[in-house]
Amino acid sequence: MAGPEGTQQPVRQAQAVTRPRRPGGAADDAAARALELCGDPSVDEVRLPSRPESAATARRLAQSVAQGAWGLNTQLTEFAVLLVSELVGNAVRHTGARTFGLRMARRRGWIRVEVRDPSRGLPCLLPVREMDTSGRGLFLVDKLADRWGVDLLPRGKCTWFEMRVPER
Repeated sequence: MAGPEGTQQPVRQAQAVTRPRRPGGAADDAAARALELCGDPSVDEVRLPSRPESAATARRLAQSVAQGAWGLNTQLTEFAVLLVSELVGNAVRHTGARTFGLRMARRRGWIRVEVRDPSRGLPCLLPVREMDTSGRGLFLVDKLADRWGVDLLPRGKCTWFEMRVPER
């Protein structure tokens, strides 16, 4: 759906979610605003346009859920946000899709983040050398996540990672 001046808007518009303001500045405000505009990926899959700027939206959504809703510590939140950015970057750069989906789930002692796209092309974990300037996305996922993988779907795939987290 086109927005002002032809910019792409999120495919799925959610109902506004009222959340109490926490001290934390502009980053927390931006994360809460992304949640209000796009929806909550811990409740239902959020569809975003396959554009480079959607990585920032996905990071804000992940931050809002991980830190705000789930209360994860700063390091786990930063790792989750970084890995979301890497998976979204891969979906945007390598699939040719018009949209991708983001979903986040928490169960006892674990979080799981999924990025779904309509391509059935599998991502490749490549060896990374010190001076490489690209190709580090799945390397980071492999190093920071406890588990990760790709599930082929009838139409596309779901690339996911899981991280151990303290129980609530």
